[in-house]
Amino acid sequence: MTSNLLVLVAGATGNQGGAVVRALLRRGHRVRAVVRDPNSAPAQALSELGAELTQASYDDRAALANAASGVDSAFMVTTPAAGIENEVKQGFAQADAYADAKVGHVVFSSVGSAHLQTAIPHFDSKFRIEQRLKTLGLPHTVSGPTYFMENLLFSVTVSGIASGTLGIAMPSDRPLQMQAISDIGEFSASLIERRNDVIGKRIDIAADELSGREMAAVLSSVTGIHVGFQELSPNIFRPAMEDMALMFEWFDRVGYTANIESLRSEFPDVPWHRFKSWAETQKWK
Repeated sequence: MTSNLLVLVAGATGNQGGAVVRALLRRGHRVRAVVRDPNSAPAQALSELGAELTQASYDDRAALANAASGVDSAFMVTTPAAGIENEVKQGFAQADAYADAKVGHVVFSSVGSAHLQTAIPHFDSKFRIEQRLKTLGLPHTVSGPTYFMENLLFSVTVSGIASGTLGIAMPSDRPLQMQAISDIGEFSASLIERRNDVIGKRIDIAADELSGREMAAVLSSVTGIHVGFQELSPNIFRPAMEDMALMFEWFDRVGYTANIESLRSEFPDVPWHRFKSWAETQKWK
């Protein structure tokens, strides 16, 4: 494994990027964190941890290339929050910038099964970015996270759990693969350390697999509240969030296929939180 690397981390004040920054710093690496506003509280918190801050917009290829100058590796992540085409634009700008800067290894956090033509817009957009990395000939590794355990922390879901109901737009017995965001950070750091062994690979990741009914049982045990499962229809997301409706329909019809046991064996340096161990660290009431 490579030590004392200088790593550029995009999305550093976000959930995934922040997890990568913390994992890299804990492992003794140097981090150059890309932020839009260096004076923001989240950016300053990263600086206090020891990260070097660099300001850049994610659609500014020149600024990103300048930020990447001299780094050993780069972590890139995109979000469809501002729209699918904007996500692709920003992903292309990052990829092009890192090619311009001749970065030796890029880890892209995509999404599980994005390469399988799911017809889910925010999966397909990430695959377009994966293809861009390949076209550029940029040495890279793709990480494909599955469902975030932290998705259960949205206020409406937490309120439902506190009232005794876990509602998810899936049948109660359909298993769903997932991982904690901190696992994404540690896994990305591990890929960066193992770059010579993982360049060119695409690895879907998950740490646990439970049905909605099983998740409700775990939450009952952890919270001391009897939590029942409520099967919601994916149509609750339509028409405002068609993308989400398509994703939950795909979860039921196809679903993620990460090899959980293989990941635990091949990457023992990653905690790989089981759902129960993750749930025990959350505040549900």
